Amino acid sequence: MTDGSLVGQAAVDQLLEVLDLAPTGTMSFRGMSPPVGPQRVYGGQVAGQALVAAGRTVDPERVVHSLHGYFVRAGDPVEPIEYEVENIRDGRSFSVRRSVALQHGKPIFFMSASFQRPEEGLDHHAPLPPDVPGPESVPTMTDRLSRYPERLGIWGQIPRPIDVRYVGEPGWVRPGDRPADPHQRVWMRIDGKLPDDPLLHACALTYASDLTLLDSVLSVHGEVWGPGGVVGASLDHALWFHRPFRADEWFLYDCWSPSASGARGLATGRMFTVAGSQIASAVQEGLLRRVGG
Repeated sequence: MTDGSLVGQAAVDQLLEVLDLAPTGTMSFRGMSPPVGPQRVYGGQVAGQALVAAGRTVDPERVVHSLHGYFVRAGDPVEPIEYEVENIRDGRSFSVRRSVALQHGKPIFFMSASFQRPEEGLDHHAPLPPDVPGPESVPTMTDRLSRYPERLGIWGQIPRPIDVRYVGEPGWVRPGDRPADPHQRVWMRIDGKLPDDPLLHACALTYASDLTLLDSVLSVHGEVWGPGGVVGASLDHALWFHRPFRADEWFLYDCWSPSASGARGLATGRMFTVAGSQIASAVQEGLLRRVGG
């Protein structure tokens, strides 16, 4: 890399530090944001940290299978985030936790997460979308950014622990540079090596799942983020984990938007391994407003 950004294993190690919460009690934890980042806490970060907090209070033999969260206030990246976990239930097969992220004594995000004892059962999934080029066949983020030098200053400062490769045009190109497309498809992987901890891989996938999902709402209209386009924020986020996976191996994030109205857009996505196994599904609603509107 030549743009001076923190990438690869160094950025992944920083992500691992962000996800490694400090215990402050038996059911409470404290998290920090990266030293350099956006003006408000990235939604995938607080969701990933909330899942870390919940998962650390559950029998490690039980794996997370779903989470549902709401973003209620913008997070301050220079302030610690306190996580309080409530044990809703420990049954024979399932454990349910509620994890609340707080700053200045007020919730900025809350999540319910469910964990299951491994079981055997029916097994099927939708197929990998056809005719999608592989991750090595599409431009890297650095290749994309080279066309938009005005973006290099921003992205050159923010760590990039995720290797993101858009199959189509990203949502941050200049107005007019993005044709309408019913799908937003992106290859992703953690850009380094993660430890062999299934909870950590689930938290890393949660972190990544918020990165491009709302792009699919704009993609339907050929719209873009920022000046001349749209500003937005995540309102809620739901994620289901279907099969074992590694977040440091390539997965396709196939996203589309079934509806947008009332300054809100709904986005849904499926994640597939290169071999075609569906590993997760996501749904998110976001607030979307035209710049200056």
